[in-house]
Amino acid sequence: MPSIWKGAISFGLVTIPVKLYAATSSKTVSFKHLHEECKSPINYRKYCPVCNEEVTKDEIVRGYEYAKGQYVILTDEDLDELPLKSLHNIEILNFIDSKDIDPIYFIKTYYLAPMELGLKAYRLLQKVMVETGKVAIAKIVLRSRENLALLRPYQQSLLLVTMYYNDEVRSPNEITDEWIPKDEPSKVELTMAKQLVESLVDKFEPENYSNRYHEALQELISTRINNKEVVTPEEPKPDDKVVDLMAALRASVAAAEGNKNKKQKRKRRKKAGTGS
Repeated sequence: MPSIWKGAISFGLVTIPVKLYAATSSKTVSFKHLHEECKSPINYRKYCPVCNEEVTKDEIVRGYEYAKGQYVILTDEDLDELPLKSLHNIEILNFIDSKDIDPIYFIKTYYLAPMELGLKAYRLLQKVMVETGKVAIAKIVLRSRENLALLRPYQQSLLLVTMYYNDEVRSPNEITDEWIPKDEPSKVELTMAKQLVESLVDKFEPENYSNRYHEALQELISTRINNKEVVTPEEPKPDDKVVDLMAALRASVAAAEGNKNKKQKRKRRKKAGTGS
């Protein structure tokens, strides 16, 4: 599995070279959108309405809309030169008790794997976190965004969990305050509810839980395939019109030249500093 980030964990004067790997993967069933009439897959194009042409990935730039219709262009080089320690470092800010963090802040979990030069320091950090019962709050830049993160021990390794910032977590009052209970339960109700909870207490064993919706969906798909309830897209119909080959070639060359000239003009304007 390829790593998605390389850098180092830093706390105090200790630096641990590490790689970041996705720790989870979704098992959802993926669907394609088909045209109901002919069952052909629908294409989604990257299209410029001004130039009246499709654009490729290398022709797309990153723009921040600071006012209606006004953009600031930022390149990958611009982002790499930002004066942030967290660009290539996982900067540990402080250590805290894990129970002090509400899970609502957690986003996605990654494995932190040590590089060869950092094996001893990695093991030291992992073990001291286990023995002290502490987790680390850190910062890391991923996908052009500085993320708040949690480092915690997991089995013999370390995990990094990206987190929401405080202003990204909504208060329940932002939705509605009508559903927040006003009346307290009675002592009898509370006692019975506690008894019910105790009767359902068990040890968490993740292998005992499965995605029943996913399993039922896979079974339905397999049944349809076995029963040959499948569709095949129609082949594109040939154009019945008589095509003048030379005229078509001339039109194609003219269109290609026009697009080429437009791109060259855009590059010249960009070099001239107009950005438009």
